[in-house]
Amino acid sequence: MEKRTNKYHLKLELLATAKVDETIYAPIELEFDNHDNIFTIVERMKQRNLFHTENQSVEFAIGLKMFSEVMLKNRENPLFSDFSPAFREFMKKLKSTPIED
Repeated sequence: MEKRTNKYHLKLELLATAKVDETIYAPIELEFDNHDNIFTIVERMKQRNLFHTENQSVEFAIGLKMFSEVMLKNRENPLFSDFSPAFREFMKKLKSTPIED
């Protein structure tokens, strides 16, 4: 039986470059799945108000969920062996951070 996941479509587009004459790349579009509902996690991160702006909360939530899902799907990869214990502690700390009213 196949595990059910949430399916997403993401488009990353470079709007402006920091340097003049730098390459403008074509947008990257990808579809991916994640066991969590990323939209509810984004809302929770915005409510926690941990960063300078709400936009940073959204960036953080999306980046963290994409990274952690790849790490989870590749848990046997030696690249993650030293990092995994620290990441688990980080996630415990993050999840225990109170949501602001």
